[in-house]
Amino acid sequence: MPKIKLNQTIIVEGKYDKIKLKSIIDANIITTDGFRIYNNIQKRALIKNIAEKTGVIILTDSDSAGKKIRNFIKSCVGEEKIINVYIPRISGKERRKPESSKENVIGVEGIGKDLLTEILKKFGVAECDKKAKTKKITKIDFYDDGLSGKQDSSEKRKYLCEKLDIPYMQANSLIEAVNILLDYSEYKKIIGEFDSENK
Repeated sequence: MPKIKLNQTIIVEGKYDKIKLKSIIDANIITTDGFRIYNNIQKRALIKNIAEKTGVIILTDSDSAGKKIRNFIKSCVGEEKIINVYIPRISGKERRKPESSKENVIGVEGIGKDLLTEILKKFGVAECDKKAKTKKITKIDFYDDGLSGKQDSSEKRKYLCEKLDIPYMQANSLIEAVNILLDYSEYKKIIGEFDSENK
């Protein structure tokens, strides 16, 4: 079955939710790492920036923790930039876990692919013309362009973060953000501007 292609970034709670979604969706997916989002200023700023550009889809578990995380993101971003997708409360446990959750409901990772696809369509998350990226920005690009491993790498990352209106990030976190917010040519243009200004 072909994957659903989306322009919006999807926000889920954990890495196993992300793995499940990646099997049916071609889109950027960000994890909140559960309640860690509360203290992760960088990730909150990134989500806010992405929401401003393309909007976000929130797909958290149907338990009380999922509801709290969803409401927290809403308070950071604003409801008008969000598509809320809700999974049903289904009793049971995920295969990888030795026992069920406190509320005895399965999360996003435990929902079958067909049902998950139906749920996404039900909430208006339909196929769209996903912008073709010219090329993915990699760690090698970051090194070659002086964003990592060089004397002024920190200064270059700071410049790039300021251009993207996000807080300063270390290289690995910044690569993820850049791949969501820019295509390759836009990224190279900003790097070129830095090099011209600092000759």
